[in-house]
Amino acid sequence: MKKAELVFVPAPGIGHLVPTCKFAVNLLNLDEQLCITMIIIRPQAPFDVGIDAYIQRFSSNTAVDHRIRFIKLPQVALPPLEEFTKSMENFFSLLISSYKPLVKDAIINNKHSNTKIVGLVIDMFCSSMVDVANELGIPPYIFFTSGAGFLGFVLYLSLWHSQNGREFSLTDTDLDMPSYANLVPSNVLPTFAFYKEGYTAFLNLGARFKETKGILINTFAELEPHAVNSLASHPELPPVYTIGPHLDLAGKKGREDNKEEIMKWLEDQPPSSVLFLCFGSMGTLEVLQLQELANALEQSEVRFLWSIKMPIGSEYGKFDELLPEGFLIRTKDRGMVCGWAPQVHVLAHKATAGFVSHCGWNSTLESLWHGVPMATWPLHGEQQINAFQMVKDLELAVELRMDYRMGKISDGGILRAEEIENAIRCIMDSENPVRKRVKEMRDKSREVLMEGGSSFVSLRHFLKTILDG
Repeated sequence: MKKAELVFVPAPGIGHLVPTCKFAVNLLNLDEQLCITMIIIRPQAPFDVGIDAYIQRFSSNTAVDHRIRFIKLPQVALPPLEEFTKSMENFFSLLISSYKPLVKDAIINNKHSNTKIVGLVIDMFCSSMVDVANELGIPPYIFFTSGAGFLGFVLYLSLWHSQNGREFSLTDTDLDMPSYANLVPSNVLPTFAFYKEGYTAFLNLGARFKETKGILINTFAELEPHAVNSLASHPELPPVYTIGPHLDLAGKKGREDNKEEIMKWLEDQPPSSVLFLCFGSMGTLEVLQLQELANALEQSEVRFLWSIKMPIGSEYGKFDELLPEGFLIRTKDRGMVCGWAPQVHVLAHKATAGFVSHCGWNSTLESLWHGVPMATWPLHGEQQINAFQMVKDLELAVELRMDYRMGKISDGGILRAEEIENAIRCIMDSENPVRKRVKEMRDKSREVLMEGGSSFVSLRHFLKTILDG
């Protein structure tokens, strides 16, 4: 009897590859007869950062590595860089589409003789690969690495377009979207929604989702009940499986491995006393904004661990050149400033009490897993609407800002120290009811993947579906 094989096509980015690999391992643990092939798209630098290193580390640390293999595709020419300047989303859509022939050839030429391919699991940004699945007669599925609320927004684009025929504007009235319990202000929509190229790219992505046999979301039903229910009642959608959270709890190695120094510093801090500030791998703040944030930290008198990604043109680690004169000296007894930080280990530490975050979905799930409440400071991608959902719909975060954004659309410039300080004091307040709700969600996020939990049941259901064919 032939074994079942699933083929995955993750998007070329660590934030997508990591949850995809974790999802794959959880599937393999459910069925010993299943094997998985990962087809890896590795664009040219700088779009390939960390991919090879993660695959090597994953392969050496995974107990089921004999049942998962990686096929690395050759690189193709990048789309014109002016496309990236106009719209990162459209640039990546063009890039992924150009890999379709290579993905098809990789599946045909690397098929195991003793397996039957039962599905092609495609990243949310790779939905053009539905064409490859159709050509080869393989059932296609989408793995949506963000949340159910944002999936609902992507699907809402087709309704909006049929009624308005245009991208969004900051002057649009509040929007009634099925996947959000509250009306959504236009200023918390993702930046791509305001530009024709990015808007069109996501409009097209969402249209392809409806052509698949199912959508797998890196979330869990207890976290986003309203959004999940709205998707379940969507008349045009295939089955939706909430199968998360899939997290890299081992953490990834940074540019400089100062983990030991950071963890030693945390060990010396009292329990639940430290505010962690980290804005993701792409989160670079302007120098003026860094200085306002530094002033807020100094005035708040809280203990803090601050991970700073250096602005372009600044020498790595020269924090004293970016921050107010004397700041590092005045706060050395209660604060630590670093470059890279081992985020999952910091969030897991008993000293960590709050997290000023960009609200990327992986970071959001990590903060909930460890029971650390967030103060929202979104920068790009879908982070603004994630922040809105966490603050307004779910009441699991403190609002610092929901409409802050990097890039072309400005919401009024620099966040001032007083506003930041108020949010810091709020997130660190031990009596804040958000803290209790986040602790409760921490427990639920761990239970859902245990036998009988909602995500475990959903994973089982998906597995039965593909195996029954």
